[in-house]
Amino acid sequence: MSSFEDRKKSFEKKFAHDQELQFKVSARRNKYLGEWVSQILDHNSDQEKEYIQSVIKADFAEAGDQDVFRKIKEDLKDKNISDEELRKKMDELNEKAKTDFS
Repeated sequence: MSSFEDRKKSFEKKFAHDQELQFKVSARRNKYLGEWVSQILDHNSDQEKEYIQSVIKADFAEAGDQDVFRKIKEDLKDKNISDEELRKKMDELNEKAKTDFS
């Protein structure tokens, strides 16, 4: 039974580590998204910091990326950026964030 318990604890540790890593990657991606949108919206440095925080906070509204997507889409509604382009940028910045932690 000891080896079973060891395996169970090992899987639990790996799961917790993976969840923590995914949280960090998402937060970093949201930071990058906030920076990108701030450039498009021509924010100054203080506005950019506030905007980045608002994007990070938006991610806590619900599970998944839809909450962040909706926020950014709304903020960019006057900038003629398609849903496809926005999703592509989100994917690109997610990959960038992953490399930051590897």
